[in-house]
Amino acid sequence: MTRPPDALNIHELREIARRRLPRWLFEFVDRGTEDEVALRNNRAAFERLKLDTQVLVDVSARDLSTEVLGQRHRLPIGIAPTGAAGLLWYKGELELARAAKAAGIPFTLATGSLTSMEEIARDVGGTLWFQLYIWSDLALSLKLVERAKNAGFEALVVTVDGPVPTNREYNVRNGFELPFRYTRRNTAQVLLHPRWFAGVLMRYVRDGGLPTRANYPEGETESITRPTTTSRVRKNDSVSWEDLKRLREMWPGKLMLKGVLTATDAERALEAGCDAVIVSNHGGRNFDSSMAPITVLPEIVDAVGSRTTVIVDSAFRRGSDIVKGLALGADMVLVGRPTLWGITAGGEAGARHAIGILEAEMSRTISYLGCTSVDQLARHMVRTVDTPHLPSRM
Repeated sequence: MTRPPDALNIHELREIARRRLPRWLFEFVDRGTEDEVALRNNRAAFERLKLDTQVLVDVSARDLSTEVLGQRHRLPIGIAPTGAAGLLWYKGELELARAAKAAGIPFTLATGSLTSMEEIARDVGGTLWFQLYIWSDLALSLKLVERAKNAGFEALVVTVDGPVPTNREYNVRNGFELPFRYTRRNTAQVLLHPRWFAGVLMRYVRDGGLPTRANYPEGETESITRPTTTSRVRKNDSVSWEDLKRLREMWPGKLMLKGVLTATDAERALEAGCDAVIVSNHGGRNFDSSMAPITVLPEIVDAVGSRTTVIVDSAFRRGSDIVKGLALGADMVLVGRPTLWGITAGGEAGARHAIGILEAEMSRTISYLGCTSVDQLARHMVRTVDTPHLPSRM
C-alpha cells in the first residue's frame, strides 16, 4: 500500500491533489457550475452553524458507530458516488472501496465509473451500494439494475437531480468534456504533470488502452475519448415517479432517492417505495440556484424522518460539519470530494487517511458537546449565527 500522505486536514489533501492533477481534471472535480453560487453557499451554510458545548461530562468512552438501513456501521459516514475516481488514481474506485471496507462504512459505485460493479464486488466486497442514472433507454437502465443485484450490491441509489446536462463552463474553457478531446491546452497540462501521466493514464494504456465506462452496456463502453454510439445512455429528461416505481418493483434491496431538496419530494419518494432519501445538490455541481442541503435538511427530517432514513451530502469538509448534519437529524452523511482528494494524494492509503481525519474530528467534536455517542446528538445543540465577514475556505 502507498504511504499515507502528509496532510493534517481535508484542505491540505485538496492542495496536494491540486498540485498533482492536470488543471482540467482538478477543476472538473473541485468546481461547481455556472457562477458557482451553490458551491460557495454550501460551505457558507456550514459556517453559519455553531454548536453548543457542554462541560464536566465524562466523555472518555466515545463511540461513533450507527445503524442505517438495518446495518451497523463503524462510522456515521459513507462514500458518495464519484465517477471521476478512476481518473484520479489508477483503478481509483477499487482504492476507495477498499478504504471504505477497512473503515467499516458503505461505498457507493457510480454508473459512470471506470471499474465494473462485478470487479468491485469480486475483488473488494464490503457494504456496496450502486448509484444509478435512469438513461433514455429505460430497458438498459433496468439491465444495470439486474447486474447490480446479481453482483450482490445491497442498495440502489437513484440520482435524479440532473434531468439535463449541467452548464460547467470551465470544463469547456479547460478543454475537458466527455468524450475527451486532446487540445494544445489540456495536452500541455498533462505534460506538466508527469507523475499523473505515468502513474494513471499510462498504466491504463499498458493494461490495454484508455479507460472505459465499465458499467455501460456492450457497444457503449468505448474509451473516454470516444462518444457513445447512440442516445440510449444519455440523461433522460422525461424520467417520472412512475419510472421510480418500476425500479422499486424489480429491486429487492434497499432503494434510495438522491437529489431531494424539498419535503414534498421526500414525501413522494416514500410513496414510491423508497427506503431512504439523500438530501443533496450534487455538491453544487448541477443547479447553481439550488438550496444548500444542510439548510433544508431540518424541514425534510421533520416531514419524513420518523418514517424513513434521511442521508445528506454536499460540502462536508470537517468532522464538525458531519456532527452538525447528524445533530440536525440526518442518519448518515456521504462524503465525496474529501476521499477523492485522499486517493489522489495516496490511493487507498490516502482515502483511509481522509476517513481517519474525519473520524478524529468527529470524535473530538462530540466530546466538546458532552456526548459519547452520535445517537445523543440533537437539534437543540445547533445554532444559526450570521457571520457574513468570515473568510470562506473551500
